[in-house]
Amino acid sequence: MKKISFICVLLLFFVSACSTVQYTKRSSLILVPESQEIALGITSFQEINQKEKISTDASQKALIEKVGRKIAAVADRPDYKWEFVLFDAPDKVNAFALPGGKVAFYTGIMPLCADENGVAVVMAHEIAHAIARHGAERMTHQLAAGFAGDVLSSAITKQTPNAQKAILTGYGLASQYGAILPFSRKQEYEADHIGLILMAKAGYKPSHAVDFWSRMNTLNKKSKIPEFLSTHPTDEKRIKQIQERIPEARGYLQQ
Repeated sequence: MKKISFICVLLLFFVSACSTVQYTKRSSLILVPESQEIALGITSFQEINQKEKISTDASQKALIEKVGRKIAAVADRPDYKWEFVLFDAPDKVNAFALPGGKVAFYTGIMPLCADENGVAVVMAHEIAHAIARHGAERMTHQLAAGFAGDVLSSAITKQTPNAQKAILTGYGLASQYGAILPFSRKQEYEADHIGLILMAKAGYKPSHAVDFWSRMNTLNKKSKIPEFLSTHPTDEKRIKQIQERIPEARGYLQQ
């Protein structure tokens, strides 16, 4: 009876931790309090700011700020303390957003953005990650995987050391390539989806996302890795799904 009661309580706990992602209506499990998530985001942003070099390119910084403010204005998170920064790192073709509205671009991605529309594609995608709370969701999955690993370790104590090692190694590979990485790719698709909507709401044409990812695809052709080993979907699959989502996003242009 105690075991059944514990399971019931555990199920109720997980159900209460479920939330719905805005726009996509996907159910997500998040065990990390949003206040803690935002605090972690702010701390991480401060640490990164201390390590990275801030760009002195006034025009690019102004563009990042302009686009960031436009996208943030339609993101429905007035409680976020939005901040946008451009790091001087020509070799880094990257951008990110942290919980609480902290967004960073590296100068290496600016040529790929090409113009304001390209910046809007990247900005909307990164802000989508933040408002969908993808970071907290990934932390929850990592916690669950760690818990399952601990339970498995206790359950195989009667096995030989070699058998224990083989079982745990197999579990690690299964959780990484069978759950964690595919889930991360699902978040990328979702950020693309929400990003298109945010672009439209801010007055940008969602079709510009196809242009940006086509340029990214050309850049990535020389350094492809198998999709099942990656946290990101292939550019080709990404472009295909974006094209399918554009009609929906266009419906937000007049809102």
